[in-house]
Amino acid sequence: MNIEDLTKTQLLLLTILVNFIVSIATGVLVISMLDQSPTPVTQTVQQIVDHTIETISTPIASPITPSKPGPSAPTPEQQLTAAIAADNARTVLIYRGATSTPAVAWGVYLPKSHAVATVFSLQLPKEALIAFPDGTAVPASLSKQGDIITIYGFSDTATLPQASAANPVAVGDLKQGQTVIGLTKDKVAVTGIINKVGADGIQTTLSGVPAGAGVVNLAGAVVGISAGDGTLYSTDSVMSLLTSPST
Repeated sequence: MNIEDLTKTQLLLLTILVNFIVSIATGVLVISMLDQSPTPVTQTVQQIVDHTIETISTPIASPITPSKPGPSAPTPEQQLTAAIAADNARTVLIYRGATSTPAVAWGVYLPKSHAVATVFSLQLPKEALIAFPDGTAVPASLSKQGDIITIYGFSDTATLPQASAANPVAVGDLKQGQTVIGLTKDKVAVTGIINKVGADGIQTTLSGVPAGAGVVNLAGAVVGISAGDGTLYSTDSVMSLLTSPST
């Protein structure tokens, strides 16, 4: 039979038949070749397929949210200004009567103890008027008196100005070279260092700080009470007197 004598329908059916036979032959040939391939090649192909599936099935991690930076540490200048402000808020004047009369002494306000500490003097009155930096004047009574330090206390109902805690620093925690800060009678800030810590007191390079006024470190904590000549009486003597029986 001549192919030229075939109709269009017969040619189409012949073409489909040939393609079907070729497809079957190709499939048989591929299967035969895979059966004859070395084992490592088959394993490598399988590993690639498995790894690809695992990679696709692994969930995408959520994006990392950058943490907010914490507050920056205060600069040395900020520490110094804060310490001076704390010292100023706790520096008081002690009057025998009205504030129009000359003050008899300087003192340091101890907010947590509800008291004022100053250097002992024979001219200190039993009943005094304590003047704070904000202009407030509050009556106080002599509470405890030692050989070096005198403590005044306030009435339980007294309204006192706000001030940061004194946080007295024990003498054993002080070291040579530490910075100390004080205020003169004219409220001028002066800085110095601790020269020596001994049984006879704390020696500093401060000058002009009146006797009875508090001296602080860079954290604003009270390290001692000025003796008036650069020497400081330790806060240990203050705390010891505060916790002793009333005299």
